[in-house]
Amino acid sequence: MGYRLRIHTPLDGAVSEAVDQLVAERFASRLFDQDGTLWGPAAESEASIRLSWVNLAESSRPLVERIAALREELHGRGITRVVLCGMGGSSLAPEVICKADGVPLDVLDSSQPDMVRSAIHDLESTVVVVSSKSGGTVETDSHRRIFEQAFTDAGLDPAEHLVIVTDPDSPLDKEATAAGYRVFRADSHVGGRYSALTAFGLVPSGLAGADIGRLLDQASEVDEPLSVDDPQNPGLRLGAALGVAARNGVDKVVVYDHEDHNVGDWTEQLVAESTGKEGTGILPVVAQAPTDPVTADEIVVHLGTDDLPQHDWAVALAGTLGDQFLIWEVATAVAGRLLGINPFDQPDVESAKAAARELLSGGASLPEPDSVDGTVELYGSTAGSVAEALADLRDEVGQDGYLALQFYLDRWAHAGLESLAPALATQLGRPVTFGWGPRFLHSTGQYHKGGTPIGVFLQVTCEPAEDVPVPGRDFTLGQFIVSQAQGDAQVLREKGRPVLRLHLRDLDAGLATIKDALA
Repeated sequence: MGYRLRIHTPLDGAVSEAVDQLVAERFASRLFDQDGTLWGPAAESEASIRLSWVNLAESSRPLVERIAALREELHGRGITRVVLCGMGGSSLAPEVICKADGVPLDVLDSSQPDMVRSAIHDLESTVVVVSSKSGGTVETDSHRRIFEQAFTDAGLDPAEHLVIVTDPDSPLDKEATAAGYRVFRADSHVGGRYSALTAFGLVPSGLAGADIGRLLDQASEVDEPLSVDDPQNPGLRLGAALGVAARNGVDKVVVYDHEDHNVGDWTEQLVAESTGKEGTGILPVVAQAPTDPVTADEIVVHLGTDDLPQHDWAVALAGTLGDQFLIWEVATAVAGRLLGINPFDQPDVESAKAAARELLSGGASLPEPDSVDGTVELYGSTAGSVAEALADLRDEVGQDGYLALQFYLDRWAHAGLESLAPALATQLGRPVTFGWGPRFLHSTGQYHKGGTPIGVFLQVTCEPAEDVPVPGRDFTLGQFIVSQAQGDAQVLREKGRPVLRLHLRDLDAGLATIKDALA
C-alpha cells in the first residue's frame, strides 16, 4: 500500500457512519462493476455511460507501446517539442503528469491571442497534440486551424506534425482521418474530467517523455483497495469527509500540493464540475502555500505529506500520482452520492457557451462600458474609478461567500498574478479563487453558475498586442475571448451573481491600476 491518508474533523463520528453506510450498500464494488444506479434514477442514463474510468489501469495498457513507437519516430525526424491544444479534462491531467515527471509540455489552453501567438515557434521540431472529445470545442478547433496554417506557411506538412486525440466516430475523428492525421481514439465512456488515464492524458504525456507505463502501474496497485467494500477504503473515506463537511456548511476545500505537481489544478476541475450543480456543491480553492489563509467553512487538504494541516477540518494524502488520480476520482463519486447530485454531468456549462456564440455571430451586441477610468473600461459598475468599483465589489462578498478572480490574459506571461488571491483572502477573511480565462470555464465554471449561489466575480480582459485571425472562421481570437467573458458574465448576472468586468485597453497600465486598488 503506497498511499497514506489521514483525516481529522469535528464530526469524525458522522464521517465514520457515512463510510459504514457506503460499505453496507456495497458502493465501492458496485462502482467498479460500473453500476449506473448509484446516484439515483435521474442520473442513471448518464452515469451508466461514464464509468469506464474504473478499469483504465488495464484497458489503457495497449496505448503505452503505440505512444512510445510514435515518440521514437518523431524524435528520429528531430521533432522533440510537444504542444498540447486542449481544454479542461483534455489538458489538466497531462500538465500534472508531465510536471510530476519533470518533462516539458507546452499546454495551450487559452484563446488569448498573445498566448496563442507565442506558442507558434520552432515549428520544424514541434508536434501539436489536438485533444477534444468531439472536436467542437471552439478554442481547440481554433488552435488546430491556426497551427495547420502555420505549418503550411512554413512549408511543412501538417499531417507530419499534428496528432489528434478524440472520441471514436466524432466529427473530429472523421475529419482528421480523412486528412491523413494520426488519430488516437479514447474511451468514449469516460467523461473529460475523469480521463487522466485515457488517451487524453497518456498521449501528450507519453510523447513528451513521461513514464506512462509506470503511471498505469501505480493506478493498478490502488485499484484493489479502492474497489473493496471496506471501512479503510481511501476513496470512501475521503469522499465521506468531503460530503459530510459540505452537508454541514463546510462546503469549500482548500488543496495544497506539497510536491508542486499542479494536482490542485486537476482536482479543482474534478470536484467543482462534478459537484457544483442544483444550487449545491464543493468549491475548490487551490492554495499557493501551506500558510495561505483559510476559513471555518473550508476543509483543508494537503497532498504529498503525512502531516495533517492545523485546521478543524483537515486531510493529508500522500502517495503516487496514480494513487492521487484514482483516490480523488472515487472520492468525488462518493461525495456526489452524499450530496444527492449526478457527478458526471455539467448542466450549466453550455449556457455560457451559447451566450458567447450568440455574441460572436452578431445575434447580440457587446455592451458599451458603464464607466471609464483612464485606459480601463468598467462593465457592471458606474463607479468613477477602478478603486471605487473594486471596493464596491468586495463589499458584495457575504459572510459565507467567496470572490472569484478571473483573468482572461496570457497565463504564461503573467503567472505572478495568481498571488493576488491569497493576499485578497487575507484582506477579506473569505475564500478567493483564481482562474485563467477561458481555462476556468472548463473547470470551475460549472460550479460558479450551478453551485451554491454565493460567489462574487471579477473579470479582467485586455486588448491583445496583436490579434490572431482564425482560418476558415469569420472571427478573430480577440473577438472570441471577449465574447466568452461577456457571455459568462451575462449568465452569471441572470443568476443574480455580482460581476465586474475590467477591460484593459493598455495592459501594463491597467494591471498597475488594479494592483494599486487591491493593495
